[in-house]
Amino acid sequence: MEAEKQIVVEEKDIDGLHHVNNSVYLNYLEHGREAWYIKHAGYSYEDFPKANLGTVVLKISILYKKEALLHDVLRVITKPNNLGNTSFVFEQKILNDKEELVCEAIVTKVMIDFTTRKSRPVIEEIAGPFRAALDKN
Repeated sequence: MEAEKQIVVEEKDIDGLHHVNNSVYLNYLEHGREAWYIKHAGYSYEDFPKANLGTVVLKISILYKKEALLHDVLRVITKPNNLGNTSFVFEQKILNDKEELVCEAIVTKVMIDFTTRKSRPVIEEIAGPFRAALDKN
């Protein structure tokens, strides 16, 4: 139940040390999660509010392993890690074109009602693929 997103490092992503700034990886990971939602849940970020739904980051932990440089081609790989009642956890990694691990992350998300901004149970479109992936492990 993985999803992949390819990203090419752009000039705007580079900091004074001439590598991808640590904060930019948050954006890369976000794009990876949207790719997972589209592929496995049938929702893009535009679709969530139309269904009165949203997901928010509760917690994120990133381990940086190798720097990424201008014009590097990166692959963000996203897969389910854990499922709760109102929350779910993604395991993500970013690889460079040499298949070297650039970073890895664990991201806890909470499902919310878009209007009330309160947590709500994870929708079946997300929970189902999570259960299927976790049952295989």
